[in-house]
Amino acid sequence: MREGFAFVDELVPGIRWDAKYATWDNFVGRPVDGYLANRIVGTRALCAALGRAQRAAVVHGRGLVLWDGYRPQRAVDHFLRWSAEWEDGRTKDRHYPHLDRVQMFERGYVSSRSGHSRGSTVDLTLYDLATGELVPMGGGHDLMDPVSHHDATDLDPAAAENRRLLCALMGDAGFRAYRREWWHYTLRDEPYPRTYVDFPITPGPEVTWPVC
Repeated sequence: MREGFAFVDELVPGIRWDAKYATWDNFVGRPVDGYLANRIVGTRALCAALGRAQRAAVVHGRGLVLWDGYRPQRAVDHFLRWSAEWEDGRTKDRHYPHLDRVQMFERGYVSSRSGHSRGSTVDLTLYDLATGELVPMGGGHDLMDPVSHHDATDLDPAAAENRRLLCALMGDAGFRAYRREWWHYTLRDEPYPRTYVDFPITPGPEVTWPVC
């Protein structure tokens, strides 16, 4: 683990996660380079801020579920290679129904230099503490479509309210939103704003909190 980084679950009690790029459940349709374990890594500053957001969410009967944090540069390179491959359609309907692969980069949904690789950006959603279920957000993780934008209209009222709550919780904890992705937030005072790193995410000590 690089100095200044940590597994988020070790520093934020009660956090839930499902590291999508370590699984087959992502827009590439297979585990992504650099994700060798289903864990979320981030800077210690990111972890502290997520702890604030998690504690505030509990007041509303909600908890945080993380989908991604630190992203190795080799994973971003994997996305670039994938974008040039033949379209097999396996993940298109779910993740980019109205785009060609290359348009993901042109429209700003994926970048050749990701803020995630600086360690202080996170993809996340909310779950209901009473039921354990994810709350409706009007679209899932990495749905590359205008419905995922923060200014999307015609959302179900419950989904719109859940997006507003997540945005408020993250803003109060020190994050700024990315306008095209309701799940994507970056720490405003990130500790490494011009540093892109590339260490793999590998298994750490055994965890006691269940993966979402």
